[in-house]
Amino acid sequence: MINIKGLSLFSNIGVAEAYLKELGVDVVIANELLEDRARLYQEIYPDTEMVCGDITDSSTYSYIIKRAKEEKIDFIMATPPCQGMSTAGKQQKDDPRNFLVTYALDAILALKPKFVMLENVPQQLKTKIHIDGKSILIPEYIKSILEPYYKINSDIVNAVEYGVPQMRQRSIYLMVRKDLDFTWDFISDDQKTCVITLEDAIGDLPSLDPKIQGYSEKQQLELFPEYYLKRDKGEAVSKWHYPPTHKIRHVEAMMYTAEGCSALNNPIHYPKKPDGTKVRGYSNTYKRQSWNKPGYTITTYNGAICSHDNVHPGRYIGLNKNGEAMYSDARVLSIYELMIVMSLPKNWPIPDWASDSLIRHTIGEGIPSLIVKKLFMNLLGELSSNEKKD
Repeated sequence: MINIKGLSLFSNIGVAEAYLKELGVDVVIANELLEDRARLYQEIYPDTEMVCGDITDSSTYSYIIKRAKEEKIDFIMATPPCQGMSTAGKQQKDDPRNFLVTYALDAILALKPKFVMLENVPQQLKTKIHIDGKSILIPEYIKSILEPYYKINSDIVNAVEYGVPQMRQRSIYLMVRKDLDFTWDFISDDQKTCVITLEDAIGDLPSLDPKIQGYSEKQQLELFPEYYLKRDKGEAVSKWHYPPTHKIRHVEAMMYTAEGCSALNNPIHYPKKPDGTKVRGYSNTYKRQSWNKPGYTITTYNGAICSHDNVHPGRYIGLNKNGEAMYSDARVLSIYELMIVMSLPKNWPIPDWASDSLIRHTIGEGIPSLIVKKLFMNLLGELSSNEKKD
């Protein structure tokens, strides 16, 4: 097995790295700004040196470069924050996070590793940053800085083609240093997989009733008599397949909303404000996903029924006493379901101390793990072929 060592920048909790160890790819150094994320990363990947700190701070940056040189890394993988560009964010023109890609490029120039992978949202291709008083598109800046040293291969990757049960696009750059006689290619058409639907991915998991915010046990069981039975069946599959917590007014609306539909279109049981007035929103809010399609893009707001395309597809369970159709699973996806839809290993070792909000937010920022695995499999295949030629 070929072994290569690397540096992960803006590493979050390591969603991208989930399968690399099994391939013989060792992330020996990682950098993350936020302490809770860095701690979570370190517990999931105890063999990696996690450098917790701001890469824009000269001392942190210098230490990362020093350690990477000492380790003689072969690659850099960088996934700069995308909130300034993402359609799920505010897309502010001068969001300082858009500029963080320049620190990744500085590190690449300082270390000149054999291989580089840069990843971000597709909106990066249309985003400008200000350099030396001039405004330049990020892709043009990347090429202007790195093209003298690297063969650059870039594409918009669709996660569903990589076996991920999620409709998610990412802008990815794959680079090989020019002194090496091959390129790092994306998967070919014959490597692409059939679409995996939510039915395929999570359709066999136990149904869960949501936990109602502020409800007593008696109130909970009056609304959902099988709540604890379902919860126990879920947690028997995985400790992360437990009921999400929601407000009653959100749950009541979703109980009468069919697969693929938004509760905003319900004639009677529509989402209401605390004062009882109807909520206004986009057509993809308060919306159930569909069993016969891949999941929609997992965002950082994946814990909220009122956000975009977040609600479990549910299943028809019968008519109430008024003859109205009712549906199960009036909730967002469980953390375990999120892991599956993000193509994370089902036994990914998330520590028990990690909060629901921390896990959901960080998973929503990640690149699906299977994309990274298949790209590195292609790289290792090229390395193996070249080794045999030599």
